[in-house]
Amino acid sequence: MALNTNKNLKLYYSIKEVADMFGLNESTLRFWETEFPFLKPKTSGANNVRQYTEKDIEQIRLIHNLVKVRGFKLAAARKLINANRDGSDRKAEIISRLIDIRSELQLLKRQLDGLQ
Repeated sequence: MALNTNKNLKLYYSIKEVADMFGLNESTLRFWETEFPFLKPKTSGANNVRQYTEKDIEQIRLIHNLVKVRGFKLAAARKLINANRDGSDRKAEIISRLIDIRSELQLLKRQLDGLQ
């Protein structure tokens, strides 16, 4: 059995790392935990240090897409997520993928323009 070198081996991320991933303040993530009951990162130690898993990050990606990208109010985002959990997850995944593809295409265009 071969070792999968592409797999991300990190199990937990700090609140600072996650906030940086999305360009958010740490306080925003803590606030979202109070507004979205399904967002519950593991806490450890005497100081209750938050440890985010990949699943937590996917939840944050969904919330970020609805609130920051699409402009939903928190109550509307919470209602949409609760009403259509699978559909909301899928839409956020598709939008994220399309943004990545657009960036790659823009890079290719710049490279092609440089050849002429």
